[in-house]
Amino acid sequence: MSNTEEHPVPVHCGDGGTDEDRHVPVEIITARDVPLGGPRAMTVHRTLPQRRRSLIGAWCFLDHYGPDPVSATGGMDVPPHPHTGLQTVSWLFDGEIRHDDSHGIHDTVRPGEINLMTAGAGICHSEVSTENTTELHGVQLWTVLPEGARHGPRRFDHYAPRPVSFDGGSALVFLGSLLGSMSPVPTFTPLVGAELRMEPGASLSLAVDPSFEHGLLVDTGEVTVGGVAVARTELAYTGTGADCLTVENTGSAGARIILIGGEPFGEDVVMWWNFIGRDDAEIRRYREEWKSHGDRFGETHGYLSHDPSGPARLPAPEMPETHIRPRTNPASVARPGNDPYRLRPEENHS
Repeated sequence: MSNTEEHPVPVHCGDGGTDEDRHVPVEIITARDVPLGGPRAMTVHRTLPQRRRSLIGAWCFLDHYGPDPVSATGGMDVPPHPHTGLQTVSWLFDGEIRHDDSHGIHDTVRPGEINLMTAGAGICHSEVSTENTTELHGVQLWTVLPEGARHGPRRFDHYAPRPVSFDGGSALVFLGSLLGSMSPVPTFTPLVGAELRMEPGASLSLAVDPSFEHGLLVDTGEVTVGGVAVARTELAYTGTGADCLTVENTGSAGARIILIGGEPFGEDVVMWWNFIGRDDAEIRRYREEWKSHGDRFGETHGYLSHDPSGPARLPAPEMPETHIRPRTNPASVARPGNDPYRLRPEENHS
Protein backbone atom coordinates (compact mmCIF):
# COMPACT_ATOMS: atom_id res chain seq x y z
CA MET A 1 0.00 0.00 0.00
CA SER A 2 1.15 3.53 -0.69
CA ASN A 3 1.10 6.63 1.44
CA THR A 4 -1.03 8.74 -0.92
CA GLU A 5 -0.91 12.01 1.01
CA GLU A 6 -0.10 14.99 -1.22
CA HIS A 7 2.06 16.61 1.45
CA PRO A 8 3.58 13.77 3.50
CA VAL A 9 5.31 14.94 6.65
CA PRO A 10 8.85 13.60 7.21
CA VAL A 11 9.19 11.35 10.24
CA HIS A 12 12.46 10.75 12.05
CA CYS A 13 12.34 7.75 14.38
CA GLY A 14 14.91 7.35 17.13
CA ASP A 15 15.99 4.79 19.69
CA GLY A 16 13.19 3.58 21.94
CA GLY A 17 15.27 4.33 25.03
CA THR A 18 15.52 2.32 28.21
CA ASP A 19 12.75 0.80 30.28
CA GLU A 20 13.26 1.55 33.95
CA ASP A 21 9.72 0.78 35.03
CA ARG A 22 8.90 -2.94 34.69
CA HIS A 23 5.21 -2.27 35.26
CA VAL A 24 3.72 -1.51 31.84
CA PRO A 25 0.55 0.61 31.64
CA VAL A 26 -1.65 0.89 28.56
CA GLU A 27 -1.49 3.82 26.17
CA ILE A 28 -4.30 4.29 23.65
CA ILE A 29 -3.34 5.54 20.19
CA THR A 30 -6.27 6.79 18.17
CA ALA A 31 -6.47 6.60 14.38
CA ARG A 32 -6.73 9.39 11.86
CA ASP A 33 -8.68 8.90 8.63
CA VAL A 34 -6.73 9.07 5.38
CA PRO A 35 -8.23 8.82 1.86
CA LEU A 36 -6.38 6.05 0.01
CA GLY A 37 -7.51 6.91 -3.50
CA GLY A 38 -9.73 5.38 -6.15
CA PRO A 39 -12.73 7.05 -7.79
CA ARG A 40 -14.51 7.61 -4.47
CA ALA A 41 -11.48 7.56 -2.13
CA MET A 42 -11.53 4.51 0.13
CA THR A 43 -10.73 5.65 3.67
CA VAL A 44 -8.14 3.96 5.88
CA HIS A 45 -7.65 4.42 9.64
CA ARG A 46 -3.95 5.12 10.31
CA THR A 47 -2.47 4.62 13.79
CA LEU A 48 1.23 4.44 12.82
CA PRO A 49 3.15 6.62 12.29
CA GLN A 50 1.84 9.64 14.15
CA ARG A 51 3.21 12.55 16.05
CA ARG A 52 3.50 10.96 19.48
CA ARG A 53 4.72 7.48 18.53
CA SER A 54 6.32 6.42 15.26
CA LEU A 55 7.46 2.86 15.95
CA ILE A 56 6.42 -0.27 17.83
CA GLY A 57 9.46 -2.47 17.51
CA ALA A 58 10.31 -2.20 13.81
CA TRP A 59 6.60 -1.76 12.93
CA CYS A 60 6.40 1.73 11.46
CA PHE A 61 3.09 1.89 9.54
CA LEU A 62 -0.40 0.54 10.25
CA ASP A 63 -3.44 1.17 8.06
CA HIS A 64 -6.78 -0.44 8.96
CA TYR A 65 -9.62 -0.38 6.45
CA GLY A 66 -13.13 -1.71 5.98
CA PRO A 67 -15.40 -3.41 5.90
CA ASP A 68 -15.92 -1.33 2.75
CA PRO A 69 -18.52 -2.17 0.09
CA VAL A 70 -16.53 -1.88 -3.12
CA SER A 71 -19.59 -0.65 -5.04
CA ALA A 72 -19.66 2.42 -2.80
CA THR A 73 -15.95 3.11 -2.23
CA GLY A 74 -14.44 1.95 -5.50
CA GLY A 75 -12.24 -0.53 -3.66
CA MET A 76 -8.45 -0.42 -3.70
CA ASP A 77 -6.60 0.86 -6.76
CA VAL A 78 -3.02 1.92 -6.03
CA PRO A 79 -0.86 2.33 -9.17
CA PRO A 80 2.81 1.28 -9.18
CA HIS A 81 4.69 3.14 -6.47
CA PRO A 82 8.17 2.80 -4.92
CA HIS A 83 9.53 1.60 -1.59
CA THR A 84 12.98 1.52 0.02
CA GLY A 85 14.30 0.12 3.29
CA LEU A 86 11.14 -1.65 4.46
CA GLN A 87 8.92 -4.72 4.32
CA THR A 88 5.20 -4.51 3.55
CA VAL A 89 2.82 -6.87 5.32
CA SER A 90 -0.61 -7.40 3.72
CA TRP A 91 -3.29 -9.13 5.82
CA LEU A 92 -6.95 -9.39 4.83
CA PHE A 93 -10.16 -10.29 6.65
CA ASP A 94 -12.41 -10.08 3.56
CA GLY A 95 -11.91 -9.57 -0.16
CA GLU A 96 -8.90 -10.09 -2.41
CA ILE A 97 -6.12 -7.83 -3.69
CA ARG A 98 -3.99 -8.36 -6.79
CA HIS A 99 -0.28 -7.71 -6.15
CA ASP A 100 2.22 -7.06 -8.97
CA ASP A 101 5.80 -5.93 -8.37
CA SER A 102 9.11 -5.25 -10.11
CA HIS A 103 10.60 -8.42 -8.62
CA GLY A 104 8.37 -10.28 -11.08
CA ILE A 105 5.85 -11.42 -8.47
CA HIS A 106 2.19 -11.57 -9.45
CA ASP A 107 0.10 -12.86 -6.57
CA THR A 108 -3.31 -12.54 -4.93
CA VAL A 109 -3.66 -11.49 -1.31
CA ARG A 110 -6.41 -13.53 0.38
CA PRO A 111 -7.88 -13.54 3.89
CA GLY A 112 -5.78 -15.35 6.49
CA GLU A 113 -2.65 -15.41 4.31
CA ILE A 114 0.34 -13.13 4.80
CA ASN A 115 1.98 -11.55 1.79
CA LEU A 116 5.30 -9.99 2.82
CA MET A 117 7.28 -7.95 0.29
CA THR A 118 10.86 -6.97 1.12
CA ALA A 119 11.87 -3.80 -0.70
CA GLY A 120 15.56 -3.96 0.13
CA ALA A 121 17.38 -1.24 -1.81
CA GLY A 122 14.30 -0.54 -3.91
CA ILE A 123 11.15 -2.01 -5.43
CA CYS A 124 7.85 -0.84 -6.91
CA HIS A 125 4.45 -2.54 -6.85
CA SER A 126 0.74 -2.05 -7.43
CA GLU A 127 -2.30 -3.15 -5.40
CA VAL A 128 -5.79 -3.52 -6.85
CA SER A 129 -8.86 -5.19 -5.35
CA THR A 130 -10.03 -8.01 -7.62
CA GLU A 131 -13.17 -7.91 -9.74
CA ASN A 132 -14.93 -10.53 -7.62
CA THR A 133 -14.35 -8.58 -4.39
CA THR A 134 -17.58 -7.08 -3.06
CA GLU A 135 -16.28 -6.13 0.40
CA LEU A 136 -12.72 -5.16 1.33
CA HIS A 137 -11.51 -5.40 4.93
CA GLY A 138 -8.02 -5.75 6.36
CA VAL A 139 -4.76 -4.15 7.47
CA GLN A 140 -1.56 -3.04 5.78
CA LEU A 141 1.63 -2.72 7.78
CA TRP A 142 5.28 -1.84 7.18
CA THR A 143 8.40 -2.79 9.10
CA VAL A 144 11.73 -0.95 8.98
CA LEU A 145 14.74 -2.86 7.66
CA PRO A 146 17.90 -2.48 9.78
CA GLU A 147 21.12 -1.16 8.30
CA GLY A 148 22.47 -4.62 7.51
CA ALA A 149 19.45 -5.53 5.37
CA ARG A 150 18.20 -2.32 3.81
CA HIS A 151 20.53 -2.43 0.81
CA GLY A 152 19.75 -6.08 0.11
CA PRO A 153 17.77 -7.78 -2.66
CA ARG A 154 14.03 -7.74 -3.24
CA ARG A 155 12.07 -10.65 -1.84
CA PHE A 156 8.49 -11.92 -1.54
CA ASP A 157 7.09 -14.41 0.98
CA HIS A 158 3.62 -15.96 1.18
CA TYR A 159 2.33 -18.02 4.13
CA ALA A 160 -1.05 -19.32 5.29
CA PRO A 161 -0.79 -20.02 9.05
CA ARG A 162 -2.88 -22.74 10.66
CA PRO A 163 -5.16 -21.64 13.50
CA VAL A 164 -3.94 -22.29 17.03
CA SER A 165 -6.69 -22.61 19.63
CA PHE A 166 -6.87 -21.21 23.14
CA ASP A 167 -9.70 -21.25 25.68
CA GLY A 168 -12.32 -18.96 24.19
CA GLY A 169 -10.75 -18.30 20.81
CA SER A 170 -8.04 -18.90 18.23
CA ALA A 171 -5.06 -17.15 16.66
CA LEU A 172 -3.32 -16.95 13.30
CA VAL A 173 0.37 -16.21 13.88
CA PHE A 174 1.73 -14.72 10.66
CA LEU A 175 5.10 -13.44 11.96
CA GLY A 176 7.30 -14.57 14.82
CA SER A 177 6.18 -16.87 17.63
CA LEU A 178 3.11 -16.79 19.87
CA LEU A 179 0.91 -19.34 21.68
CA GLY A 180 3.25 -22.14 20.64
CA SER A 181 2.88 -21.33 16.94
CA MET A 182 5.85 -20.14 14.88
CA SER A 183 5.80 -18.51 11.46
CA PRO A 184 8.51 -19.51 8.96
CA VAL A 185 8.42 -16.08 7.29
CA PRO A 186 11.83 -14.39 7.77
CA THR A 187 12.21 -10.99 9.40
CA PHE A 188 15.34 -8.92 9.93
CA THR A 189 14.59 -7.86 13.50
CA PRO A 190 12.73 -9.79 16.24
CA LEU A 191 9.00 -9.34 15.54
CA VAL A 192 5.60 -10.86 16.19
CA GLY A 193 2.33 -10.44 14.31
CA ALA A 194 -0.96 -12.30 14.82
CA GLU A 195 -4.71 -12.14 14.39
CA LEU A 196 -6.63 -13.01 17.56
CA ARG A 197 -10.28 -14.05 17.52
CA MET A 198 -12.15 -14.15 20.82
CA GLU A 199 -15.60 -15.47 21.66
CA PRO A 200 -18.07 -13.33 23.66
CA GLY A 201 -16.97 -13.09 27.29
CA ALA A 202 -13.58 -14.72 26.63
CA SER A 203 -10.49 -13.74 28.59
CA LEU A 204 -6.92 -14.43 27.46
CA SER A 205 -3.73 -14.24 29.53
CA LEU A 206 -1.22 -14.02 26.70
CA ALA A 207 2.41 -14.91 27.41
CA VAL A 208 4.67 -12.50 25.51
CA ASP A 209 8.37 -11.73 25.21
CA PRO A 210 9.20 -9.10 27.88
CA SER A 211 11.89 -7.59 25.63
CA PHE A 212 9.17 -6.65 23.12
CA GLU A 213 6.87 -3.66 23.06
CA HIS A 214 3.39 -4.46 21.74
CA GLY A 215 0.39 -2.92 20.05
CA LEU A 216 -3.12 -4.40 19.89
CA LEU A 217 -5.46 -3.03 17.23
CA VAL A 218 -9.18 -3.67 17.70
CA ASP A 219 -11.07 -4.53 14.51
CA THR A 220 -14.31 -5.81 16.06
CA GLY A 221 -15.70 -6.42 19.54
CA GLU A 222 -15.75 -4.77 22.96
CA VAL A 223 -12.17 -5.29 24.04
CA THR A 224 -10.10 -4.43 27.09
CA VAL A 225 -6.32 -4.72 27.39
CA GLY A 226 -5.05 -4.75 30.95
CA GLY A 227 -8.52 -3.66 32.03
CA VAL A 228 -8.46 -0.61 29.74
CA ALA A 229 -11.24 -0.33 27.15
CA VAL A 230 -10.00 -0.14 23.56
CA ALA A 231 -12.46 1.09 20.93
CA ARG A 232 -12.61 -0.10 17.34
CA THR A 233 -9.73 1.28 15.21
CA GLU A 234 -7.75 2.18 18.36
CA LEU A 235 -4.31 0.74 19.08
CA ALA A 236 -3.46 -0.22 22.67
CA TYR A 237 0.28 0.19 23.25
CA THR A 238 2.20 -1.61 25.98
CA GLY A 239 5.92 -1.05 26.46
CA THR A 240 8.67 -3.50 27.23
CA GLY A 241 8.84 -5.40 30.49
CA ALA A 242 5.56 -7.31 30.45
CA ASP A 243 5.65 -11.10 30.14
CA CYS A 244 1.85 -11.40 30.06
CA LEU A 245 -0.92 -9.34 28.47
CA THR A 246 -4.52 -9.70 29.64
CA VAL A 247 -7.03 -9.32 26.81
CA GLU A 248 -10.79 -9.63 27.31
CA ASN A 249 -13.83 -9.54 25.07
CA THR A 250 -16.48 -8.06 27.34
CA GLY A 251 -19.21 -7.89 24.69
CA SER A 252 -21.91 -10.21 23.42
CA ALA A 253 -20.36 -10.64 19.95
CA GLY A 254 -17.05 -12.02 18.77
CA ALA A 255 -13.90 -9.87 18.77
CA ARG A 256 -11.02 -9.66 16.33
CA ILE A 257 -7.68 -8.08 17.23
CA ILE A 258 -4.37 -7.62 15.41
CA LEU A 259 -1.35 -7.94 17.70
CA ILE A 260 2.05 -6.59 16.67
CA GLY A 261 5.27 -6.40 18.65
CA GLY A 262 9.03 -6.40 18.53
CA GLU A 263 12.23 -5.35 20.19
CA PRO A 264 12.60 -1.55 20.24
CA PHE A 265 14.28 -0.46 17.01
CA GLY A 266 17.61 1.09 17.89
CA GLU A 267 18.51 2.90 14.65
CA ASP A 268 17.66 6.43 13.59
CA VAL A 269 15.56 6.39 10.42
CA VAL A 270 13.74 8.95 8.32
CA MET A 271 10.37 8.14 6.74
CA TRP A 272 8.89 10.25 3.97
CA TRP A 273 6.14 9.19 1.56
CA ASN A 274 6.98 5.56 0.63
CA PHE A 275 10.69 5.79 1.40
CA ILE A 276 12.66 4.88 4.51
CA GLY A 277 16.23 6.12 4.67
CA ARG A 278 18.73 7.50 7.13
CA ASP A 279 18.95 11.20 6.26
CA ASP A 280 17.44 14.00 4.20
CA ALA A 281 19.85 13.64 1.27
CA GLU A 282 19.08 9.96 0.87
CA ILE A 283 15.32 10.54 0.74
CA ARG A 284 15.74 13.28 -1.86
CA ARG A 285 17.90 10.99 -3.98
CA TYR A 286 15.26 8.23 -3.85
CA ARG A 287 12.61 10.69 -4.99
CA GLU A 288 14.69 11.85 -7.95
CA GLU A 289 15.43 8.24 -8.96
CA TRP A 290 11.71 7.41 -8.90
CA LYS A 291 10.90 10.55 -10.86
CA SER A 292 13.51 9.69 -13.53
CA HIS A 293 12.50 6.00 -13.77
CA GLY A 294 15.83 4.91 -12.28
CA ASP A 295 16.99 1.31 -12.18
CA ARG A 296 16.72 1.17 -8.39
CA PHE A 297 12.97 0.51 -8.52
CA GLY A 298 12.54 -1.38 -11.79
CA GLU A 299 9.17 -1.58 -13.55
CA THR A 300 5.90 -3.18 -12.47
CA HIS A 301 4.12 -5.14 -15.19
CA GLY A 302 0.55 -6.39 -15.05
CA TYR A 303 -1.13 -3.42 -13.36
CA LEU A 304 -4.76 -3.07 -14.48
CA SER A 305 -6.51 -0.06 -13.00
CA HIS A 306 -10.21 0.18 -12.25
CA ASP A 307 -9.99 3.54 -14.04
CA PRO A 308 -8.58 3.37 -17.60
CA SER A 309 -7.86 7.11 -17.48
CA GLY A 310 -5.91 6.88 -14.20
CA PRO A 311 -2.13 7.31 -13.85
CA ALA A 312 0.18 4.48 -14.90
CA ARG A 313 2.35 5.09 -11.82
CA LEU A 314 2.11 7.31 -8.75
CA PRO A 315 4.02 10.58 -9.03
CA ALA A 316 6.12 11.50 -6.02
CA PRO A 317 4.87 14.46 -3.96
CA GLU A 318 6.99 17.59 -3.72
CA MET A 319 9.69 17.46 -1.07
CA PRO A 320 9.50 19.91 1.83
CA GLU A 321 11.58 23.05 1.28
CA THR A 322 13.23 22.68 4.67
CA HIS A 323 15.78 20.04 5.68
CA ILE A 324 14.11 16.97 7.17
CA ARG A 325 14.71 17.27 10.89
CA PRO A 326 15.00 14.44 13.41
CA ARG A 327 11.96 13.26 15.33
CA THR A 328 12.70 10.99 18.29
CA ASN A 329 10.47 8.04 19.12
CA PRO A 330 9.55 8.07 22.83
CA ALA A 331 10.88 5.52 25.30
CA SER A 332 9.44 2.02 25.03
CA VAL A 333 7.00 2.45 27.91
CA ALA A 334 3.38 3.56 27.77
CA ARG A 335 2.67 7.09 29.00
CA PRO A 336 2.92 7.24 32.81
CA GLY A 337 -0.10 7.60 35.07
CA ASN A 338 -3.01 5.50 36.22
CA ASP A 339 -5.28 6.40 33.32
CA PRO A 340 -4.66 5.41 29.71
CA TYR A 341 -3.30 8.20 27.55
CA ARG A 342 -5.58 8.99 24.62
CA LEU A 343 -4.12 11.31 22.06
CA ARG A 344 -6.11 14.39 21.21
CA PRO A 345 -7.05 14.49 17.50
CA GLU A 346 -4.71 17.42 16.80
CA GLU A 347 -1.79 15.47 18.28
CA ASN A 348 -2.50 12.32 16.31
CA HIS A 349 -1.18 13.53 12.97
CA SER A 350 2.01 12.60 11.25
